[in-house]
Amino acid sequence: MLSKKTKYGLKALTFLAQQKDKAPVQIAEIANAENISQKFLETILLSLRKTGFLGSKKGKGGGYYLIKDPAEIQMTAVMRVLEGPISMVPCVSLNFYEKCSDCPDEATCGVHKLMLQVRDSNLEVYRNTSLADLIA
Repeated sequence: MLSKKTKYGLKALTFLAQQKDKAPVQIAEIANAENISQKFLETILLSLRKTGFLGSKKGKGGGYYLIKDPAEIQMTAVMRVLEGPISMVPCVSLNFYEKCSDCPDEATCGVHKLMLQVRDSNLEVYRNTSLADLIA
């Protein structure tokens, strides 16, 4: 299940991508428009800023804004920042691989085979979806 952090992060990114002038938007405006706790949103936006998706401006007229064009922001990167590993079990993770302690042989493990398919299907969707696709 998608975490609230990821859901709200996607909603905030989509909101920012829909801004016509790309000017900074205050956290309160995003929180009100998307019905998100302002405090929670603050931590999410900070994470997105630290990982290079957003820029921020302090003071009057300040807020958060997209650094890149929405078409350049792939969902694989966003999901990994907000949600963590894309795979549901560590033994099929591309970036966070770990052998499962309860599995003697990945090659014959039915769970491993199924989760490889799930991971690959999810990656296919995320790799072929940009932030621009979410606002079109």
